Amino acid sequence: MIIETPNENQPYIKGELITVVYMNEENFYTVARVKVHDTNVELSDKVIAIVGTLPKLDEEHLYTFYGKKIDHPKFGEQFQVSSFEKEIPKTTEGIVRYLSSDRFKGIGRKTAEAIVQTLGEQAISKIIEDKNVLKKIPTLKDDKIQLIYNQVIEHQGIEQVLIELYKFGFGAQLAMRIFQAYKDETLQVVKTNPYQLIYDVEGIGFARADALGQVLGFTKEQPERIHAGCLHIVQEMSLQEGHVYIERSELIGGAIKLLSDFSYSISRQDVEQQLLFLEEEGQLIVEGENVYLPSLFFAEKGLVTNISKLLTDDTQIEEFPEAEFLKAIGETEEELKIEYAPSQKEAIKTALKSGIMILTGGPGTGKTTVIKGIVESYAKLHGLSLNKRDYGKNNPFPIILVAPTGRAAKRMSEATGLPAETIHRLLGWKGGHSGFEKDEDNPIEGKLLIVDEVSMVDIWLANQLFKSLPSTIQVILVGDEDQLPSVGPGQVLSELLHSNVIPTVNLIDIYRQAKESSIIQLAHKMKEGHLPEDITEAKVDRRFFPCSQEQVISVITQICQNALKKGYTAKEIQVLAPMYRGNAGIEALNTTLQKIFNPKQEKQREIVFGEVSYRVGDVVLQLVNNPEENVFNGDRGEIVAIFYAKENVEKQDQVVISFEGIEVTYTKQDLNQITLAYCCSVHKSQGSEFPIVIMPIVRGYHRMLRRNLVYTGITRAKEYLILCGEVKAFETAIQQQNEMKRNTKLREKLMAVMSLSEEF
Repeated sequence: MIIETPNENQPYIKGELITVVYMNEENFYTVARVKVHDTNVELSDKVIAIVGTLPKLDEEHLYTFYGKKIDHPKFGEQFQVSSFEKEIPKTTEGIVRYLSSDRFKGIGRKTAEAIVQTLGEQAISKIIEDKNVLKKIPTLKDDKIQLIYNQVIEHQGIEQVLIELYKFGFGAQLAMRIFQAYKDETLQVVKTNPYQLIYDVEGIGFARADALGQVLGFTKEQPERIHAGCLHIVQEMSLQEGHVYIERSELIGGAIKLLSDFSYSISRQDVEQQLLFLEEEGQLIVEGENVYLPSLFFAEKGLVTNISKLLTDDTQIEEFPEAEFLKAIGETEEELKIEYAPSQKEAIKTALKSGIMILTGGPGTGKTTVIKGIVESYAKLHGLSLNKRDYGKNNPFPIILVAPTGRAAKRMSEATGLPAETIHRLLGWKGGHSGFEKDEDNPIEGKLLIVDEVSMVDIWLANQLFKSLPSTIQVILVGDEDQLPSVGPGQVLSELLHSNVIPTVNLIDIYRQAKESSIIQLAHKMKEGHLPEDITEAKVDRRFFPCSQEQVISVITQICQNALKKGYTAKEIQVLAPMYRGNAGIEALNTTLQKIFNPKQEKQREIVFGEVSYRVGDVVLQLVNNPEENVFNGDRGEIVAIFYAKENVEKQDQVVISFEGIEVTYTKQDLNQITLAYCCSVHKSQGSEFPIVIMPIVRGYHRMLRRNLVYTGITRAKEYLILCGEVKAFETAIQQQNEMKRNTKLREKLMAVMSLSEEF
């Protein structure tokens, strides 16, 4: 939405910059001190600290800062800047003196006079918009024009660009992000094609770019607008709903609806014409009646190619007599002091004989036991040591265990006694747009790869993993199809299972101790589409507390307080909820639970970020991948220290979080990477287990009431499950067997390739 230029009705401070206390060169977060000349804000002093996203400021220069006064718990009165204006000379003489000052090397008095005489009092603005206006001055050669332009941009350009962007309604942080994307071409890009911002600047969607386009005079049928609308539809359907492709008719219908309003209707012909252009330019790929983002098309195609290679090329599989298999499995049973059931033995044998194999099954069916058996038996058959110390840099450990999240990898390592890591770490993900170190030209090194929790793996990551595999490796995929699909596009595990071309063992029998777990019994009943009659009865490891949506927080509060009295800690208790908003949502629950698990105490250190107070001792959740620190999306940590700006050389607040012993330091502006973790979404908990899980389900969650979501949530409970809410809401969730089907051709394409290979 476009807003008016800042004015004196807004809180402002006009003042002279005394000094810059701190400035982060990467994101321009700045702390500075200003001598106040004029303001409409009540201040206790004539000198105040300003904070915000700002470019390099000139000391002893006059600025007008807009924003709001805040009271920092540690540093007192501050002014938080949302936008600003730099006072520049307005008279002809003032501009001449300004341009001929020490700020601009190579511009003397005569050159400055010639510039102002030719370009007038708007000289600086004109130079910023187009350096070629300097060619009107005969005495200036090209190298001098470039020098003057560069210096004007350095001293005035950022400020002028940001001020222009403020006029278009962009806040300080977003405006700075736009400037960092385009530098001195910012205004040219914004004014000639505002829709380009959608592709280049994080945080700008179609609605915002379209509003800017309308203000700048772009017509409804402008090609750039239709391009952006079509791409927006495909991206939204892929990223928000998990589709790998969108049907052409659905895209055209969606684009017409998006681009039209009560006063104007875009034509189908216009959309089809621009869709053809996007296809010709390679921005979209059309296959039959299906439209793909290029990255998703090639990910699906690449995954099919690499899986079919594993299925058809058996050179990586060493042949062994049946007796050798039985001997290896028997020795494994003796060492582990277990006896494998026939289906488990079959799973181990199938894995050892296949280039790729899928192991699936619900909780309690022994998937982890089988993984251990595969590893041990593989090592015996191939004469390999499972002691990592027996291997070196030039002789890497031959068995690779990976999972999508750090917590899932840790569980895998604990279960097998072998090292395990995240898929991102294995592939050497470098963050952002830098990509991965491992690919087809630099494959990973190993002989056996086991991937757990495959239901969480999206089509992009699956493709990156499989194209990074050497031709000599065997692959075991492990997962539970009934869990939630990946957050990203596709449903890889389900598609591979239903292709029926990959050797698969589905474990269905519940074994020994698992049979005594009412949690596991409940999970399997849910898989069958039933809610047990004893759902409200108290069990040794499960309870149900009936309550309304308005009572959820009160009930969970009592449960957590009782758990604390029994000696449980915040790390051992995980509340799971399907939605963030509302009186029974994640945000409201976290606010309440923090007061229970880590209440504010005298002299306890805390930092306020947005509406959240982070304190030493808080349990938090990582929201983004940070490969440099070996911390990934979904990792759970604890705040172990807080340092205030005056206590460190960086002169800014810092929060230290321990993730299973890995300590990571965050500055205040980095705190958007974390959130309180006393309550989290079911998606964020996937791949993890907790001693106690508390899960509310009420009809207010109606949009999220799906069987796979509730199933995934309750199977996170390792020792005790506490359900609360409305039985009717649980029944509704169980009946929602299939969430909206995701568009993907992985299964069909894999079946087609394998059918073709069988003909030759």
